[in-house]
Amino acid sequence: MKRFDFVVVGSGIAGLSFALRASRHGSVAIVTKRQGSDTNTAWAQGGVACVQSDDDSFDLHVADTLDAGAGLCDESVVRTIVTEGPAAIEALIQLGVDFDEYTDEEGEVGPNLGLEGGHSKRRILHSKDTTGREIETKLLAAAHARENIELMEHHFAIDLITTAKLDSGDADDADERRCVGLYVLDEVSNEVETLRSDRVVLCTGGCGRVYLYTTNPDVASGDGVAMAWRAGAEIANMEFIQFHPTCLYHHEVKSFLVSEAVRGEGGVLIDKNGNEFMHRYDSRKSLAPRDIVARAIDSEIKRTGGPCVYLDITDKPKGFVAERFPNIYQTCLALGIDAEKDPLPVVPAAHYQCGGVRTDANGTTSLPGLWAIGEVACTGLHGANRLASNSLLEGVVIGRRAVASVIETCPLNHGERDIELPGWVSGDASDVDELVVIYHNWDEIRRLMWDYVSIVRTDKRLQRAATRLENLRREVAEFYWNFKVTTELLELRNLVETASLIVRSAAQRKESRGLHYTLDHPEKDDQNWKHDSVLCKL
Repeated sequence: MKRFDFVVVGSGIAGLSFALRASRHGSVAIVTKRQGSDTNTAWAQGGVACVQSDDDSFDLHVADTLDAGAGLCDESVVRTIVTEGPAAIEALIQLGVDFDEYTDEEGEVGPNLGLEGGHSKRRILHSKDTTGREIETKLLAAAHARENIELMEHHFAIDLITTAKLDSGDADDADERRCVGLYVLDEVSNEVETLRSDRVVLCTGGCGRVYLYTTNPDVASGDGVAMAWRAGAEIANMEFIQFHPTCLYHHEVKSFLVSEAVRGEGGVLIDKNGNEFMHRYDSRKSLAPRDIVARAIDSEIKRTGGPCVYLDITDKPKGFVAERFPNIYQTCLALGIDAEKDPLPVVPAAHYQCGGVRTDANGTTSLPGLWAIGEVACTGLHGANRLASNSLLEGVVIGRRAVASVIETCPLNHGERDIELPGWVSGDASDVDELVVIYHNWDEIRRLMWDYVSIVRTDKRLQRAATRLENLRREVAEFYWNFKVTTELLELRNLVETASLIVRSAAQRKESRGLHYTLDHPEKDDQNWKHDSVLCKL
């Protein structure tokens, strides 16, 4: 059993922001199932939304966020994150993060701010079109430099350990269920390790791989939500899955995102005949919030019978796209598409979960000893639809705030209870004999979620999805208890659990709001449904 003052599960912007500040107070383990840089953060293109200019204001940023969130944002949380944004951005800059700048006619240097859908002002800090990679690289370098941070790469968090699992006879344990550690699979040795800590922080990102088509990396399999659910923490708003409107449509790439910032710089959505269509859906046209744009594209594809729509930015001067969006430009060029001459074929794809483990503005969950920050958490910032580029802002702000909350709630006074956690027992479990069954179930989950629980839903589709997922959950449970754990089996287990939570949440919301749109209940119902949908296992 290894002991740490803090255990952080995940190595994106939220987890690293927390770990760097927490390391000033004690020992930190960062558990990450691939390499440290394999995160949703590293794939983020657009940037970080933060008030930086004189013609912008906190009130405007708050108003834009509330408008996008379709009535479900917690305004106090929104205001907290927005107003603490500039200090958090300055902390990133102090760690070496290099945001793009410009020099005005008077020689003054300032941030080169981008514009994205749903924003009334330019407020997107970016580093070309690889902002997430820039942030991830600099934060990881800072973490490597801290002696009391142990980065446990290729370690898969299996399950949280709560006092309910202990047979200690401790009256305190009986009175309050709390998180006291977790089991972790060393993917190199295939041994399961036990980590002991009174301060466990989930920063595992989202669940895009639940869907057949997604902009997310392979690591985004809903691990944190599934672990928290099994441990008894509250889960909220999982029906609100954001589909990014513009994923590149090409047979050679699966998950390449064409940033929202392309539309912010003048890119226009057109149909297969070259006609604009967004004016028929929203007065903001191609810069409408993502839920509106994604539904519009889905509708146009079905109406015209085409496999995709197109994003046209060819009216820009020669060299503009290559300079402003070098990653997008070079990737498309390698596929035979010159973005300065050719409209880009795009389709919606699963991108971001607005729900997750229910927390406050400090990352505090309903399960003592457990915190959650970043995309895995539901703080109240995003409501029913995330405003573009608010996610990286949330990760760094809440990551910083959570440290103070953790220390206040659970002080490091070296008087912690000396709990001895039970080791992992495999019993008579054997090695997985047929991986093909795991891969088949994985594929089936992703296909049924895409067909029945994507941009447009119905009661019948959701019921069909729920029935099949329940059967799959039983099959996966049988595998889990009969075979030794592997990365593939653990991801499948989390995938089916998270998919089931999405379907349960979607089925109980009898209205259309934000990212949840159902043909059976097409109107928003503020009287009965202007509240979070909360699920809890216990």
